[in-house]
Amino acid sequence: MAIDYRERIPNNVDLSGNRRLQRALESWQPNYLRWWDELGPAGTQRDDVYLRTAISVETDGWANFDYVKMPDYRWGIFLSKPQAGRTIPFGDHKGEPVWQEVPGEYRSALHRLIVTQGDTEPASVEQQRHLGKTCPSLYDLRNLFQINVEEGRHLWAMVYLLHAYFGRDGREEADEMLERHSGDPDRPRILGAFNEPTPHWLSYLMFTYFTDRDGKYQLASLAESGFDPLARTCQFMLTEEAHHMFVGETGIMRVLQRTCEVMDELQTDDPERLRAAGVIDVPTLQRFVNFHFSVSLDLFGQERSTNAANYFTTGLKGRYHETRIDDDHRLTEALWPVHRLQDNRIVCEDGPALLALNERLRDDYIVDSQRGVNRWNRVLEQHGSDMRLELPHRAFHRAIGEFADVHVSPDGRLLTEAEWHQGADDWLPTDADHAFVNTLMQPVTEPGKMASWIGPPSRGINGQSIDFEYVKFR
Repeated sequence: MAIDYRERIPNNVDLSGNRRLQRALESWQPNYLRWWDELGPAGTQRDDVYLRTAISVETDGWANFDYVKMPDYRWGIFLSKPQAGRTIPFGDHKGEPVWQEVPGEYRSALHRLIVTQGDTEPASVEQQRHLGKTCPSLYDLRNLFQINVEEGRHLWAMVYLLHAYFGRDGREEADEMLERHSGDPDRPRILGAFNEPTPHWLSYLMFTYFTDRDGKYQLASLAESGFDPLARTCQFMLTEEAHHMFVGETGIMRVLQRTCEVMDELQTDDPERLRAAGVIDVPTLQRFVNFHFSVSLDLFGQERSTNAANYFTTGLKGRYHETRIDDDHRLTEALWPVHRLQDNRIVCEDGPALLALNERLRDDYIVDSQRGVNRWNRVLEQHGSDMRLELPHRAFHRAIGEFADVHVSPDGRLLTEAEWHQGADDWLPTDADHAFVNTLMQPVTEPGKMASWIGPPSRGINGQSIDFEYVKFR
């Protein structure tokens, strides 16, 4: 399915065939561009950035790379190819043809799902607005901007669904997405992680690894939806999302690589000596892992959730890789292990799988997150270091769910409030940690050069060299 770039809004949904919808989206477009100018990447309007732009939704050859000024980026509406004869793969409607229109009885729930997902897309752009001023290299700056424009396009994807299928309510909600802002005390974003500041590049790399990975699992679950336009929208968003997690995983690996090189040079792992040498010590990295992993776990919601159960039984939101799971896809009698508090202990007990869908998705996420941590630890191992990064216990530093009102150590011990306050500075980033990391955030804009605290990538983008001029400043 080729994308029509002759239109004011590029699309592969025959937008010109629905003049009312086209006019509504063209009326929304100036508001979006105004939002991008005011809250998108700061001070970049005139720069030429080597970006990929979707030209097709086919598996191969779907993107084109060229220099683009970001305000001129062609944000559009792209759905993956329809699957002939596709049926709803789970829930009470399993086996029925997928819906091309919103079922009236599920309108409110579907609306809520789309709005919640859509709200995250501009939020991350707002969180990362000022990072370009302290980029560690042109390679990294280009990757930041690529993620930003694609999060903007993902907002367009959700806004299209709201406009096309939810009438006035949808149009009003699309406007609201540009009126809520990350961290705004009066009109914050819907989900807590998207109101957290991203004050420097270490937080950004952790965010793209941990929080964008939550996005992968949410999108993959929605890509199973019985509402086919939503499923097809999310399927293509996942194609773009993969690069975002790549940036986080390889970015932290490069930070570790540079730290290990300095550890070898100085023959020490002492944090103070390493900081003085201009790199980020492993204990500091561990504290940032603890924070971003725990905040991202909250995005999956309550361990037991009737909302998630209802989304599943109604066919609106499935499980990760639903069609690959070997069960009845109805879960009326199935069980799933759930962690909870019992008599001042953390226990894991089987409960109804239908109520544990959030927990199952969180389990998948934890396993996937651990794979990247294992790869980071191989860098430490290759340099002969005994230090290792670890994911904290799932109950650590939680603000939502079963463990929101208790204190738990990274290794899973229940703590008193006094014990928590005594150990918190060893487990979570402190103001001093952020202040130190910010001292390293000096911009490096010479092609091929890297900041002192991060190593070079193993290869460039789209076959280009590492010293390619990925951003041309004007």
